[in-house]
Amino acid sequence: MQDDVTDLVARARAWQAEDPDPETREELAKLIEVEDQAELASRFSGNLQFGTAGLRGELGAGPMRMNRSVVIRAAAGLAAYLREQRRPAAADGQGEIPGLVVIGYDARHKSYDFACETASVMTGAGFDAALLPRPLPTPVLAFAIRRLGAVAGVMVTASHNPPRDNGYKVYLGGGSQIVPPADGAIAARIEAVGPLADVPRPQSGWTVLGEETVESYLARTGAVLTEGMPRDLRTVHTALHGVGSDTLLAAFRRAGFPEPVPVHQQAGPDPDFPTVSFPNPEEPGAMDLAFATARGTAAASGPVDLVIANDPDADRCAVAVPDPAAEDGWRMLRGDDVGALLATHLVHKRARGTFATTIVSSSLVSRIAHAADLPYEETLTGFKWLARVDGLRYAFEEALGYCVDPEGVRDKDGITAALLIAELAAELKQADRSLTDLLDDLAVEHGLHATDQLSVRVDDLSRIASAMEQLRAAPPASLAGLAVLSAEDLSEGSDLLPPTDGLRYQLAGDPEAGVEKARVVVRPSGTEPKLKCYLEVVVPVRDQAALAAARTGAASVLAALKADLAAAAGV
Repeated sequence: MQDDVTDLVARARAWQAEDPDPETREELAKLIEVEDQAELASRFSGNLQFGTAGLRGELGAGPMRMNRSVVIRAAAGLAAYLREQRRPAAADGQGEIPGLVVIGYDARHKSYDFACETASVMTGAGFDAALLPRPLPTPVLAFAIRRLGAVAGVMVTASHNPPRDNGYKVYLGGGSQIVPPADGAIAARIEAVGPLADVPRPQSGWTVLGEETVESYLARTGAVLTEGMPRDLRTVHTALHGVGSDTLLAAFRRAGFPEPVPVHQQAGPDPDFPTVSFPNPEEPGAMDLAFATARGTAAASGPVDLVIANDPDADRCAVAVPDPAAEDGWRMLRGDDVGALLATHLVHKRARGTFATTIVSSSLVSRIAHAADLPYEETLTGFKWLARVDGLRYAFEEALGYCVDPEGVRDKDGITAALLIAELAAELKQADRSLTDLLDDLAVEHGLHATDQLSVRVDDLSRIASAMEQLRAAPPASLAGLAVLSAEDLSEGSDLLPPTDGLRYQLAGDPEAGVEKARVVVRPSGTEPKLKCYLEVVVPVRDQAALAAARTGAASVLAALKADLAAAAGV
């Protein structure tokens, strides 16, 4: 036991000796002084793994935390990978084409420090490095990569993770996030980085971009809208203490919408996220202040038509609509609902190109696309995959992510998605209709596609592995009384999908219960300590009068699916 402690202390001292950050050096010194074995083991039991989500983890000292040392190694590894990809500038092979790396950052703790370290390492490696002018939404970084012709981009953000976390998201040229095999190759280069003292880190030499980059992004946001469409819409907006407020309000002003009413307690960036448990619009309680603001605004000056929320880095967009039946007067739309609404609006605007979503999202968009004679594709979860669909025109995923302008931003973008859903809501309002009316129309035309999620947050990641192992060892023969037609282990891959840790079940319908078909996908979250199970039930709807019964029936099946799946997985 003492040998283990001695080894941990030795590793901690070696890390501390080259740590450039006085805060984490002091933090580590305190742990070393008291020989806190449990805490040292949690920080020095391995390395924070670099994958298709880049890096994401808790702030702190040590190789299993997010800190300046880890970021320097990540940047050096990325620089080494990029140098291998650079082509000779001349036929004789002499010289290289200069490469620009654009770096963005949000307002989380240490984000600016991590961005500056990245700029320093990239400059030292011979690249042109450029920082965005201030904390800005992730879509602005994705836009800047394409606009400036960069060979890569880095966004320092942990999106909607808790306040103690930060992250490091990597994009390659074209503005799409990394996918295999690039992630593995970059991870290998990171592992090969030697002592930090050997990594060149000049204290100057990079560029800080001006506000013209933000102006160009804002000018581009108008490309998603149609001139002459209605703009009469009253909205409330929350940035959830993130960086989206200024950019979204500016985009709405430019588009001619009345300026959204901000949720003042959450409008300014605050890395401590003091008013929410988790800064994610999907989490319980996260929207309470937005709904309270909407009620107060309505009482003071008339009805509010829409509540819009962005997550802290503003690449996601949540939408809520008035609902007298709801306790607080508002109903959150599911990401699948918004995805179908945006798809329908784009079809009506005569958009051409491929519509795409992920295997865990609603299949309703497939029916909308096919009815419009548009190509349709499904990918694994995440915009790193969706962005690579050939001929992409529109993509969405159920986790509140929408790409409505792939030529401008090849990633999810919560600002342009908000503009487009506002345009649709204003158009419907002029016709004395609502977003929920349009959802009803879609259910009658294509069948009610009811979706839900079983999400299990864990403290011990081994619980997720055990649940997946249990499902693989004893796959269910039926769920919610519906026979399992196929149980697909996604880790084996296929002609259409690369391998991933997941399971997909296709379930038979039940005409007597009014169910056409059902689907279940189970996977570990790529960014949070969660096991996520995505459920879909499709119920034919005869007419508007049959909608209420269809929703009740679908809800009953979804509840049974949750219970049976939880039992089968042992969670």
